[in-house]
Amino acid sequence: MSPLDDKIARLRQGLGDLGEAVVCFSGGVDSGYLLAEAVRVLGDRAVALTAVSPSLAPEEGAAARRLASDLGARHLLVDTAEVDDPRYAANPVNRCYFCKTEVYGRAVREAARLGVAHVVDGFNVDDRGDVRPGRQAAKERGVRSPLDEAGFTKADVRAAARRVGLPVWDKPALACLSSRFPYGTAITPERLTRVAACERVLRERGFRVCRVRYFDRRARIEVDPQEVARFDDAGLLADVTARFRAAGFDEVEVDPEGYRRGALNDLVPPDRSQSVSGR
Repeated sequence: MSPLDDKIARLRQGLGDLGEAVVCFSGGVDSGYLLAEAVRVLGDRAVALTAVSPSLAPEEGAAARRLASDLGARHLLVDTAEVDDPRYAANPVNRCYFCKTEVYGRAVREAARLGVAHVVDGFNVDDRGDVRPGRQAAKERGVRSPLDEAGFTKADVRAAARRVGLPVWDKPALACLSSRFPYGTAITPERLTRVAACERVLRERGFRVCRVRYFDRRARIEVDPQEVARFDDAGLLADVTARFRAAGFDEVEVDPEGYRRGALNDLVPPDRSQSVSGR
């Protein structure tokens, strides 16, 4: 048995021991693979739950619905109100704690309503390398992380997801839209919608990895470093700039270094950076 086979076996045993679970499901590879295995082991005793709010791009919600349907999972779409929490909207470095407090709290309440004993998420071993304020919210609400418990790294998750034919096995990591704002910049539904619209423009032009960083009236585009040179095409740059301006940005710039995880953390003073996770 290979190391990955052993981890898969441990994961399936762990899910079987739970007997039933609500799976916090964003539609990404981690929660997608976890949901696939939960459905395999638990059948209709596994329930996917996707939190819907302005911080979730509409395309991501639609993709989560399709994947849950393809997996044959029971799927709940629940509205969450983290953006209405002034502590979250102020965008402090521990913003994720307030988000996950809302999301996990809602998941636990839905699980209780359904009579399901456990709530699980897609946290894995590699996620331990980040300081994640949301983990405290998970612990406070008794949320389990079966992938982490079975020893899965991100590479393991992708390999296992590919093995079972999950279409999102190579989907780029995608943090919530609120991660596009420098800490301390207020988050509002209108601003989230503006960022989502601009990232849609980039995806329509074939950029799989993209971020639109929000700096008031200025937008900074980050794409895969290997694709930055595409903006040397004056026509492409002019078209994207026009679309961004139509969405409400006066200035548009392309980061010459391209996307890198945690780019906005460079703006955080050193004495506060220990509280920050990669975005």
